[in-house]
Amino acid sequence: MAFGWVTIIWAMIVSACLTLAVIYFLAWCRKRTAWANLFFTMTAVGASGWAFGELSMMLAGTTGEFGTALRWGQVAAALWAVSLVGFVWTFLRTGRPWLGWATIGLRTFSLLPNFLSGQNLNYREITSLQHVRLFGEPIAIAQGVPNPWMITGQLSLLMLILFVADAGVTAWRCGDRRRALTVAGSIVLFVSVGLVEAIVIFWRHFPIPFTVSLVYICLVVVMAYELGRDVLRASQLAEELAATRAGMLENEHRMSLAVEAANFGIWIWSVARDEIWASAKWRELFGFKPSEPLRIDDLLQRVMSDDRESVREVIDKALKGAGSYDIEYQIVPPDGGVRWIASHGQVELDATGQPVRVRGASRDVTDRKLAEHEMLLLRQEVAHVSRVSMLGQLASALAHEINQPISAILRNAEAAEILLEAASPDLEEIRAIITDIREDDKRAGNVIDRMRSFLRRQSLDTRALDVGELILETRSLVRADALARQVKLDLDVPADLPRVRGDRVHIQQVLLNLLVNGMDALDKTDANRKHVTVTAFYGGARTVEIAVSDAGSGIPSDKFEHIFNPFFTTKPKGMGMGLPISRTIIEAHGGKLWVENNKLGGATFHFTLPIAEKVVQ
Repeated sequence: MAFGWVTIIWAMIVSACLTLAVIYFLAWCRKRTAWANLFFTMTAVGASGWAFGELSMMLAGTTGEFGTALRWGQVAAALWAVSLVGFVWTFLRTGRPWLGWATIGLRTFSLLPNFLSGQNLNYREITSLQHVRLFGEPIAIAQGVPNPWMITGQLSLLMLILFVADAGVTAWRCGDRRRALTVAGSIVLFVSVGLVEAIVIFWRHFPIPFTVSLVYICLVVVMAYELGRDVLRASQLAEELAATRAGMLENEHRMSLAVEAANFGIWIWSVARDEIWASAKWRELFGFKPSEPLRIDDLLQRVMSDDRESVREVIDKALKGAGSYDIEYQIVPPDGGVRWIASHGQVELDATGQPVRVRGASRDVTDRKLAEHEMLLLRQEVAHVSRVSMLGQLASALAHEINQPISAILRNAEAAEILLEAASPDLEEIRAIITDIREDDKRAGNVIDRMRSFLRRQSLDTRALDVGELILETRSLVRADALARQVKLDLDVPADLPRVRGDRVHIQQVLLNLLVNGMDALDKTDANRKHVTVTAFYGGARTVEIAVSDAGSGIPSDKFEHIFNPFFTTKPKGMGMGLPISRTIIEAHGGKLWVENNKLGGATFHFTLPIAEKVVQ
């Protein structure tokens, strides 16, 4: 049996609609929130059902077959119209709800007269069939009495046109002009064509066949095209996402390589769940097993007891608003020994400002710490040598200062011996002589004790120090040398200065070095200008500033930048280590040391020390 073009075309329409229905139904199954795909599936099924009904009517041999085909075709048309309302509502995300519900209500109501009044919704009775040719194939056209209830179905189409037109205008105004034009515009156009064709055939009795399926397939194709754009865009996004993921994976590999090369371990702490994810390197640093569950207390238990509280305080401060932290601490892994760990971390907050997680990186800095400790010991040894050398420079003056009380002791002893040879010794005078001997002994002993402590102390022992006492003790060490050089030492130290935090001997070493340098700068200066001034004052920022100023010739401009370089000196017999060592000592105390040339001649060395207690203003 040969098939004509009508059969082939309408069969293709049915197949195309069903194929699109299957495709978008599967798309909806993969993403259940994409309701536009489901409503399009129902629309395509309705269009295929109507197309099959049209083909059945055109090939009908009796009036009964024609009427039955038209009756069930109206069911497919109702499915098509109702699902089209849902498609427009979900795809354009706009439209007046009452127009949509009116369309659905009228179309659903039209199914009642379709089955209960006459042969179907369109004909109360089909009286005869007329045969014409379409695309060279004979087809049937019905002749009969129209069913007045047909107006309900056509009114539903009119309401559908109004609903879609209103949704399209709203979408256009909202800026979605392409969809408003292609989807809403095509639906209004093709539904209007179908409505006009129905009126012409059923009310005006034009002897033409139903060809609404040709209109419906155009509409379905337009809708599929718009949905297909989204699918195609989703595919492109998927490709871009895949490329992005590949790039992220590559970056992750590079980051992992960099982290491994830098000996870093990465960890992430979920604050709410108190769970820690850690990289293999981090677990290796802290001595945790690869699959061992971790909490923050497990980490703190690895920290040495002396550092544990400070680590806890730093983390708490970061969680309460600091946002990040940097800390170095010691840990004791299970395999024994002690490791120094440097950690840096960042706190991630949620929308309410509450901490959600902490991301951090840790690395082993034990070798650096050991090297720093060795450098500290070496620096202390060099500082000790510098003190010995400095006392060597002051040896003659110190010997003179010691010789004075010793000579006085000798003279008093000789005087006491003479008094004792008398027949009636003057005991009161002898007691006074003994008191003088005791005082001179103490004075000589104090000089020796200061020298001994200055020579022996090596490691830093910071404590609260009185600035005035510190400067007076240092001046006593150079007093004899200053007298010998005819240099006047002036002090300007307020009594209410706050105490500073530092090591007494090391700070004295700095002061002593600056005082000796100041006196050296005055060797070729007139006698009336030979004076060195020491001043101290509250420098702000919780520091006390001490300045040692001389009235010499100052520092030459070509040597000013190099004055603190090791082994650089302006003295004929200098070692060039006094000022570098002094700067190292001050920086170790948390202060700074610098120099300025005075406007009227000479130079002033300044250094700062942190205060040891709160300043009351």
